[in-house]
Amino acid sequence: MLLGAQEARRPRILGVAHIGVYVSDIEKSRGFYKDFLGFGEPFGINNPDGSVIFTFIKVNDYQYIELFPGLKPDQDRLSHIALHTDDAEAMRVYLASRGFKVPGKVPKGRTGNSNFSVRDPDGHDVEFVEYEPDGMAMRTKGQFVGDERISPRMRHLGILVGDLEASARFYRDVLGFTETWRGSGNGRVLSWVNMKVPEGDDYVELMLYEKLPAPDRRGSAHHICLETTDIAKSLDMLRGRAPRAGYSGALESRVGTNRKRQLNLFDPDGTRTELMEPVTVDGKPTPPSDAPPPKR
Repeated sequence: MLLGAQEARRPRILGVAHIGVYVSDIEKSRGFYKDFLGFGEPFGINNPDGSVIFTFIKVNDYQYIELFPGLKPDQDRLSHIALHTDDAEAMRVYLASRGFKVPGKVPKGRTGNSNFSVRDPDGHDVEFVEYEPDGMAMRTKGQFVGDERISPRMRHLGILVGDLEASARFYRDVLGFTETWRGSGNGRVLSWVNMKVPEGDDYVELMLYEKLPAPDRRGSAHHICLETTDIAKSLDMLRGRAPRAGYSGALESRVGTNRKRQLNLFDPDGTRTELMEPVTVDGKPTPPSDAPPPKR
């Protein structure tokens, strides 16, 4: 028996599950994520003729990068983001009780996991996925996670946000996320707000804007952050792989506004992958910015 709307409780949100991105050339993208970053490709879904509908690049047993061929020149490269829950049906009931449009029941996707999506205030599709024991993810648990991976963990995902308070109501008030830090690129206007999942350490970085970038220029704001404990070691690995993988972009680390060492990489379509150390250069917290959000 389902709980009444007034009794529905939010189930656990354990972390970031995956990000879906559109790509123009699947083979070139495989070269970036597999040959250059060192990740495996455990499964995907193909058309009868063998062409790719979508495929998964594995960061770890619970985190993936989902690639969708067919990117058009003027198209936003972000397809969706996904959050890991341990009870998709309870999440469906909970979100329905909060007024969100949800399916009549949670379907199983083509990879065998229970999942459904809602839209956040900026129109991003936010998928909730529960990994089923017979789904492709759990059937390949412990596989495709070799030492060649540039990172064992996706620490956060970045998405563009126009109205900070509307997004906070969704991620904080509805989903239970907690703000952990906010920063400004110029000291005058707020640029980023980090929102941590309630039952884990992963977070979503809200990338604030006053004027929304053109769809084909959002791959730097919409981004993937991979954690590394040693950016210098990661940089050496990438420099060694770059000729073989055909990567010609800049390979230079820097210290970000948050005072953490980081390195920006770009896939063949310009979608950004940020490698970042988990602690600041001196181990001390970076104070949050008190700058106001961009005016709307």
